[in-house]
Amino acid sequence: MNTAPLPTVLACGAWLKNAACLLVDGAPVWSAVHGDLSDPAACAALETSVQQLLAGHGAPIAAVAHDLHPDFFSTQLAVQLAATLGVPAIGVQHHHAHIAAVVAEHGIEGPVVGLALDGVGLGTDGQAWGGELLWMHGAQWQRLGHLVPLALPGGDRAAREPWRMAASALHALGRGDEIATRFAPQVGGTIASGVQQMLAKNLNCPQTSSTGRWFDAAAGALRLSVRQTDEAEAAIALEAAAARCLALHPGTAALPGAVIDAQNRLDLRGLMPALFDAAPDGVDAAAAGFHLALADALADWAGRAALEHGSRDVCLGGGCFFNRILRERVTDRLQAANLRVHRPLDKGCGDAGLALGQAWVAAQQLAATTAQEQPTKETEPCA
Repeated sequence: MNTAPLPTVLACGAWLKNAACLLVDGAPVWSAVHGDLSDPAACAALETSVQQLLAGHGAPIAAVAHDLHPDFFSTQLAVQLAATLGVPAIGVQHHHAHIAAVVAEHGIEGPVVGLALDGVGLGTDGQAWGGELLWMHGAQWQRLGHLVPLALPGGDRAAREPWRMAASALHALGRGDEIATRFAPQVGGTIASGVQQMLAKNLNCPQTSSTGRWFDAAAGALRLSVRQTDEAEAAIALEAAAARCLALHPGTAALPGAVIDAQNRLDLRGLMPALFDAAPDGVDAAAAGFHLALADALADWAGRAALEHGSRDVCLGGGCFFNRILRERVTDRLQAANLRVHRPLDKGCGDAGLALGQAWVAAQQLAATTAQEQPTKETEPCA
């Protein structure tokens, strides 16, 4: 990692729970949290905040960092601002930024392995990511693996209707012919049959590696959520069911079936039959078993990567780590393997702290480029 002072970088954050950050001498100067940029008032607040951050600091800005998604208001603002200032606009992949924010906050030197788990972030391949195993060292990073993707029947609509994600999981299990009969009582026969056909023909079914969508699928399979009006509503219901079980039965076992495949993808499909086939009085136990199995598999996956890549530091980032059962179980398992576990502190694990990671990555890239461009000092010949 470059040890020279980091350049000053402004970062504009992402879409959800937006906040801007100015990185000055490696330390963050934050704006207020503006909220989601679907609200025009939040967009206006972000514009005001970046001007205030710039006005409050005298040194020139070296770059403006932003998310990779071109349609985010924060991305467009960053690009416009960079052009006005005559500096680079640097895109930083969403999950890379999540892990970088942890590295920056804790001042970690050396390589780290990161688990970045959330609802969605645009990947470098143009796909929807959200269940990512990363390696990072300074300006360098690599996607080591990800969750086996699920289809999103209906695109973004599937993120608002967990039953669709459950239908997607049924299809992935080769049980797609059950979709219409299983979900017709909840959503109507025409809609359920339409989603079944959509999945069978792969029509408007983009893929996602999102951990959040796997939580939705589990909640939908257990009939805990059909449609959600608030962010993470289904995942919260699933966690609440698991917590009820674990409070009464702390020795509940993890479900079998999670495996790491030959492509280093974590495959959760094997957990789903127990959820679809759970009796009404077994819903809480199935929810608990799903949580424990997911946490154990994630910890084993990250622990193996840390060993292979010579790191003892594992960073946890992304909104799925608001889930206490998941967070604590993963942490305990990793620490039992003599690994150091780091989580976001100041802004929490969601997108409110993402701008720090964006700014840190951009600063590292600029510092590395500057170091490469420095001429090598020649040694004076001996007299």
